[in-house]
Amino acid sequence: MRHYRSRPRSATNRLAAASLATVACVCVGAPTADATATDTVVSRGVSIPAFYTPPAQLPTTNGALIRREPLSLGLSLPGLDGRPLPGTATRLMYKSTDSDGQAVAVTGAYIEPSAKWEGDGSRPLVAVASGTMGQGDQCAPSFALQHPLTVSGQTLSIAYDNLAIYRLLAVGAAVVVTDYVGLGATDRLHTYVNRLDEGHAVLDAVRAARALPGTSLTSGSRVGLYGYSEGGGATASAAELQPTYAPEVPLAGTYAGAPPADLTAVMKGIDGSVLAAALGWAINGFVQTYPYMRDAAEANLNDAGRKALADTSTMCVGDAMLGYGFARSSTWTNSDKSVAEIIAADPRAQAILDAQRIGTLKPNGPVRVATGIHDDIVPHAQARQLAVDWCRKGGKVTYRAVDLPNLGDKILTNHLAPLITDQQAAISWLTDRLKGKPTTSNCWTMPFQR
Repeated sequence: MRHYRSRPRSATNRLAAASLATVACVCVGAPTADATATDTVVSRGVSIPAFYTPPAQLPTTNGALIRREPLSLGLSLPGLDGRPLPGTATRLMYKSTDSDGQAVAVTGAYIEPSAKWEGDGSRPLVAVASGTMGQGDQCAPSFALQHPLTVSGQTLSIAYDNLAIYRLLAVGAAVVVTDYVGLGATDRLHTYVNRLDEGHAVLDAVRAARALPGTSLTSGSRVGLYGYSEGGGATASAAELQPTYAPEVPLAGTYAGAPPADLTAVMKGIDGSVLAAALGWAINGFVQTYPYMRDAAEANLNDAGRKALADTSTMCVGDAMLGYGFARSSTWTNSDKSVAEIIAADPRAQAILDAQRIGTLKPNGPVRVATGIHDDIVPHAQARQLAVDWCRKGGKVTYRAVDLPNLGDKILTNHLAPLITDQQAAISWLTDRLKGKPTTSNCWTMPFQR
């Protein structure tokens, strides 16, 4: 039996993840290829389609399709040949495995492009891992494909990654988008920046796309991964998990932009920033997954901290910035210490965070790591260290330090500007890998690059 939680604007005097106990019980039938659920979740005034409520039983195979349905793209134009531009979309739900080794339903979308693939061989597939969208189910990337701007009076979500998706479709690559664990699917909270959950969700999205009938993909279709920020961490994790988790999915290339590879450093970066709510999303996810973190949170958070976690658990980036921009976590604790300080003083909590470190495994296939030298939200130094770690393990790494002027600390500009200025170069690099063009590592330049 699966559960879903109702989505109030806020809840006080309890942790967001602990509030999962106050759930409504829903029984749904065994999954069929195109079955849909019958219950609706409302998240901050937005009705989440019943499609997103997982069934009671899940398949055993990772990447297996649970259900599918046509998805109308929010931005679509009629093509001269009668086919819509940029393509035809299908909403997906597929099976993955979470960090506890348990079966989990993940949602997403596949887009069959109208554009012709101009490279050699079969049409390739790119799995897009979206940047931070929030923790409310209304923030799901697949939902954002249909609703590029979601405004309910209580929430604000902008589909900023749709530009990269459409650029990939324009070169003729098919695209599959993952919603990650718990973002969209209504049975749990999104486990924000959990490297295993996210890496698995990306790789299983590839498997699901390959299993989808009626596409132009073949067994010979090359596969690439694209992600920035949270998405950069997800694709980086997927690239190094692929040899053991999905060895049958060889990767032609992986782009990991501004990857949050070291969460200890990232927590310090987002604390007090305009995106301070992301700290709440991370804590919510870890509290849900690790019982010890729940106990630690209960012991250290004050009423303001409990309210912040409950409130942020249903927010998208827009309303989170308006509601918690520049908040400091020291105001959420009963010791006036920051969350990072509390975790650092607790060996068990720090060990949980350390286990999220990306860069301990060698990625199989070429990877491109890009990071803005002034990025202080997802700090530049820890992203550069990921490239160094992979280089030391013999990875085929292309490292790019995006050198732009300092556009203002803690206000997100130093994080977003590299996304915009480097995006075309990133897509061009990935397209070349999908075409089978060789690349060489520039690890030898790391001592000379910032």
